Amino acid sequence: MRNHDVHLEGPDLAALAGLLADGTRADFCLALLDGRAWTATELARHAGVAASTATEHLNLLVGAGLLKQERQGRHRFVRLAGPETAQLIETLASMAPRRVTTPRSLPAVNRSRALARARTCYDHLAGALGVAITEAMTDRGLLDWEQGLTLTGNGIGWLAELGIVLPPATRRPPVRSCLDWTERRPHLAGAVGAAICRHAFDSGWITRIGTSRAVALTEIGRRALHAHLGLSDEPHTALR
Repeated sequence: MRNHDVHLEGPDLAALAGLLADGTRADFCLALLDGRAWTATELARHAGVAASTATEHLNLLVGAGLLKQERQGRHRFVRLAGPETAQLIETLASMAPRRVTTPRSLPAVNRSRALARARTCYDHLAGALGVAITEAMTDRGLLDWEQGLTLTGNGIGWLAELGIVLPPATRRPPVRSCLDWTERRPHLAGAVGAAICRHAFDSGWITRIGTSRAVALTEIGRRALHAHLGLSDEPHTALR
């Protein structure tokens, strides 16, 4: 059989790669890792493109199933399609080469540092804070990495003591390792990671910084993480 008579069936990986090969669409997906819904206008402003251009890109991403849209009156909001899509974007971000840019202003420097210090990664915690929590849970025997990442019996008890109730089992794994793109070490994702992040917000341990993915650890949170995980509040640690 001649080569041009061979028809391959299966996933069109090249089509997906092509969608994310565009810088504007990639920036949209990275911005949507904050887990919130954005309007086309907000994303256009974020990426520095015209609203009409943003709409064209968003239509492609929605059509491919990477994003889902919600309408409220005249407004259209988009968000990542789900945890699986967020995992894909996170993984690609951790493997991608770093763009070397020099912040031109003090606010830009502060934003960059804030993101590296602590941020949301879809629905779980990332940055130095997310990595510190993951490592502290490991040191205390709440997580086990010997045969793939698992939540131990002590970990289940620890969550219960905090009043964290996990959602019913779904296709989403309870715990998953996510390579942090700023720390280059793993932080905790999965249903447990999402539940801890939600508890941190609800309990006032962390608060959002403006409209970005960056979060700040509050004094209440600093004391709570020291009490529950033994995380140090010494200067120059993730708690600062």
